Amino acid sequence: MSKLNVLVAGSTGYIGVQLIKLLIKHKNIRIKYLCGNSSIGKKITFYDKTIKKKLPRISKLNKSKMNECDIIFTALPNGDAQKVSKLLNKKNTLIDLSADFRLNNSKSYFKWYKQKHKSVNKIKNSIYSLPELNQTNIKKYQIISCPGCYPTSILLPLIPLIKKKLILLDNIIIDSKSGFSGAGRGVHKKYASKNLYESLSAYGVGFHRHNSEIEQEMKIYTNSKFKVTFTPHLTPMFRGILSTIYIDLKNTITQSKIIKELRKFYKNKKFVKIMNKDKLLSTNDVINTNYCYISVCKTKYKNKLILLSVIDNLIKGGSGQAIQNMNQKFKFKENEGLI
Repeated sequence: MSKLNVLVAGSTGYIGVQLIKLLIKHKNIRIKYLCGNSSIGKKITFYDKTIKKKLPRISKLNKSKMNECDIIFTALPNGDAQKVSKLLNKKNTLIDLSADFRLNNSKSYFKWYKQKHKSVNKIKNSIYSLPELNQTNIKKYQIISCPGCYPTSILLPLIPLIKKKLILLDNIIIDSKSGFSGAGRGVHKKYASKNLYESLSAYGVGFHRHNSEIEQEMKIYTNSKFKVTFTPHLTPMFRGILSTIYIDLKNTITQSKIIKELRKFYKNKKFVKIMNKDKLLSTNDVINTNYCYISVCKTKYKNKLILLSVIDNLIKGGSGQAIQNMNQKFKFKENEGLI
């Protein structure tokens, strides 16, 4: 099989660089173009000296370059992938790592992202795809929207339990902590006065944008009303996410039952691992991998459990997930480029 030509737009950010490092290992892919705005003419090694493969210098994105490629990955600021989507030809596939096509209507996008959607007619051609949960034929869609890093760590443990009606939905509490790479290269300026490397900061309290994504996906699996409280935190580490999720069980449901159902749900999923009960997890367990580890822990209350979920935000929460989606779309091995 001949290799597919790939263009990476937003190639110099933390996610973009990580994506390039994974694509280099993918036997079905040829990196044709690396694109950026402020970095035109530079080599990607300027941003990461561990990249040894000779790659094209960073250039400006345009339609003619896109016409030469099969797949366009966009790791751009919110709003920019919408502009790129207007330049697609019929043979292009766009795999977006921003929030531009995560929400299924433009009104929701405006509500949560405070900007008008610039490519409303393309929303119907897009699919939100968390690979382990996606039940739709991804091949039918030209635009694949990759979930946010926090929602990935949250939806993977929660959705199987919601789908099976094993937990109460009126008071789900989610406490998530992320490495500062999740805020992009601009994080150092943004948090210059907050002692980034030695402090823990809560942000987006009560109204973080990812609430919209979490709630949208939960609604697919239940007709019941639910209440989710989600609080993210920025931690003094570079990468990784740990989400601690507090759940109330329905009557007669046990910790063992929860673990059994999660293992059954993810039985044939390569990148989700359900740990033994009460296993304490660390982000270090999954750093530099595409895995999500999930642990189910008991509490002092009989009807309450705590779910622990850990991922690498730059891989399973970003570039690795994008490659998983590409592998599904083009029927490559699911773990190609990821192990």
